[in-house]
Amino acid sequence: MGTPHIRGAARAALTAFASLSLISGALIAVGAPQAAADPPAPQPQSHSVTNPYSPAYQHPYRHGAVPTIPQNAAMKTWAATQASPHVATGPQTLSYGGGIDGIGVTSGHSKVYLVFYGTQWGTQSTDANGNAKFSGDANNAAPAAQQMFKGIGTNNELWSADLTQWCDGPNVATGATSCPSNANFIPYQSGGVLAGVWYDNAAASPGTASGHQLGQEAVNAAAHFGNTTAAANRDAYYVILSPHGTNPDSYQNQYCAWHDYNGDTTLTGGAVNSPYGDIAFSNQPYNIDSGAGCGVGFVNSPGTLDGWTMTLGHEWQETMSDQNPAGGWTNKTGSSYNGQENSDECAWLNPGTTGGAANINLGTGTFAEQASWSNDTNSCAISHPIVGGPTGNTVTVTNPGSQSSVVNTAVTLQMRATDSASGQTLTYAATGLPAGLTISSTTGLISGTPTTTGSSTVTVTAQDTTSAVGSTSFSWTVSTSQGGGAITNGGFETGNLSSWTTSGSTAAGTAAAHSGSYGAMVGSANPSGTSSITQSFTAPTGSTKVSFWYNLTCPDTLTYDWATATLKDNTSNTTQTVLAKTCTNGAGWKNVTGTLTAGHSYTLTLTSKDDNYAGDATYTYYDDVAVS
Repeated sequence: MGTPHIRGAARAALTAFASLSLISGALIAVGAPQAAADPPAPQPQSHSVTNPYSPAYQHPYRHGAVPTIPQNAAMKTWAATQASPHVATGPQTLSYGGGIDGIGVTSGHSKVYLVFYGTQWGTQSTDANGNAKFSGDANNAAPAAQQMFKGIGTNNELWSADLTQWCDGPNVATGATSCPSNANFIPYQSGGVLAGVWYDNAAASPGTASGHQLGQEAVNAAAHFGNTTAAANRDAYYVILSPHGTNPDSYQNQYCAWHDYNGDTTLTGGAVNSPYGDIAFSNQPYNIDSGAGCGVGFVNSPGTLDGWTMTLGHEWQETMSDQNPAGGWTNKTGSSYNGQENSDECAWLNPGTTGGAANINLGTGTFAEQASWSNDTNSCAISHPIVGGPTGNTVTVTNPGSQSSVVNTAVTLQMRATDSASGQTLTYAATGLPAGLTISSTTGLISGTPTTTGSSTVTVTAQDTTSAVGSTSFSWTVSTSQGGGAITNGGFETGNLSSWTTSGSTAAGTAAAHSGSYGAMVGSANPSGTSSITQSFTAPTGSTKVSFWYNLTCPDTLTYDWATATLKDNTSNTTQTVLAKTCTNGAGWKNVTGTLTAGHSYTLTLTSKDDNYAGDATYTYYDDVAVS
C-alpha cells in the first residue's frame, strides 16, 4: 500500500458520516446523516482519478491507505453512478507495475518488525505468551498485533494463501495480469512472520507525525535490528505503531492505516534517505481511537480490536503484493478502482457477504481479517488455495547476510533451510560463489579457499522432493586482507585518535570499544555541540566497501540531536550518507557499510551532534572502521 486507504462498505448504522467535504486537499468526514451526499465540484487535476471521494483525488496517494468506513461508502456510492469502461480482464483486475528498484512483491519469507513508537506506550512488560505489552495500551492492541503476525501461516490457514498468486522478477512483463510459471512467486508464509519487536522510547512520538518522520523511524528500526544492507531489507517490513491519543499523518476521519516505502516523494515531508536499501513500512495509528469509523465492532461484538487486526492484515497483504508502490500489483484500468491494491478492492465488505470480513483461526488465536482481491478467481477471497501444486510446500532459505573473506584463506559457511512439510529431503545449489568455493548439495555447507579477489552476488536455492524451491541472495566480497588495509588506526588500538582529524569533543577510550581495548568517543557525556572524526584514504584494489560499528546515546529527539556519517568520493566529487541522522538510546552496537570504488580517494566523516542543552547530552562511540 502506498496512499491512505479508507476502508469501506458501511453498514446501515454507519451512514451518519456520509457527508464529506474536501478541505486543503485532504478528504475529511464531517456533517450529519444524509442519504446521498453531493460530491464536491470537480477541480482540474493532473491524474486520471475522478472519484471525488477517492484518497487519490487531488491528493498525494499513500498506497494501501485504508479509508474510514464512511469515506469508503461515499466512494462506492459515487462509483455506482458512473459508467464502467469495457476492459477485457474486468475493472478490478490488477496488473504488474514492473517493479521499483527491482522490487515488485515480497518474494521471500516476510520478516515483520513491530516498532512501538514513542514513550506514550508507557511501561513495557511481558504477557504470558512472551509478547511485549504496555501500560498505555488499555485495549491490549500490542500483544494482539504480535500474536497475529506470529500466527500467519499456521493452523493450515488459507487467508494469506491468496498472496501466492502474485509474483515479480525478470520474467514478468510490465502490465501482466497473471504470472508465468518461471516467475518469482510469493511463497506461502508458513510458520509465522514476526521477526522482531522494538519499543523506541527514546522520546515521545510526535502528536501528528509526518510521513517523513514515520519513514525515518522505519530506517532507524532497520539500524536497530541490524538490517543494514539492501539484501537484509529485501523481505523486511516495518510496522510503525503510534500510541493512543496521537494522530500520525493526520489520519483521523480520513483513513485508518497506510503502507509505503522510504523512497516515495509524496510522503508528507518528503522521501526518506536510507543507507540500508529500500525500506517498506506502514503507518499503523492507534485507530481504535476512531471507533466504528475504523472498524471497531465490524465483525464481532464488542469487537474492540476488529479494525485494528483488519488494518494490520490489510497493509501487510498489500506490502506483500506491492512492496515498493506502485511497482507491484495495482489497478490501472481507469475505473473507479484506479490505483488500488489487492486489499483496497475488498475493504469493508460486510461479514456474511461474498468476500466479506471474517474471523480467521490461526495457531495463535482468532483474528478479524478482511478479504483480498484475487485475479485468478476474479473475486475477493477470504480463503484461497495455495498456488504451486497440491502440497503447497514452502521452502525457506535463511539469509546469512553479506559475507567477507580473504583470498587464499579457507572459509566455511553453513546454509540453512526449512520446509513447511515434514519428512522432506532438501537439495542445495548455488550460483555466483567466489572462485574456489563449492556448496554441498546434501548439507548446504559452503566451503573451500577463494582464489580471486572481487565481489559477487551469491544465490542459494534449496529444493525438496515435491519440487518446492526456496532461495536467498547475498553479497560475498573476497579481498586481499580482512579490512583495515586503507584505514589507519581504524580500531583505535593505539589508545588515541592518531591518523584521524578531530573536531569538537573527541577521545579514545576503553568504554568506547566494540572489540579490542579501545574505541572512539565522539561527543561527550556533558553538552558538547557538534563533534566529528575524519580520515581520508584511497580504496585499494579489490575493495568494495567501508564499514564501521557505532553505539549511540541520544536521550533527546532527532529534531535536535543525532549521529550521522558521510563518505565523500573525492575522485568523483560525490558524497553518500552511509549513516542517516539517527537518534536512539540504548540500542547497542550497530554495523554500517558504504560502497567503494577501488582506486578512488575518499573522506570518511563520523559525527555526533548535540544541541548543547543541559541534561540530555548526546554522544556516539565508533569502532572497527575497516575497508574490505
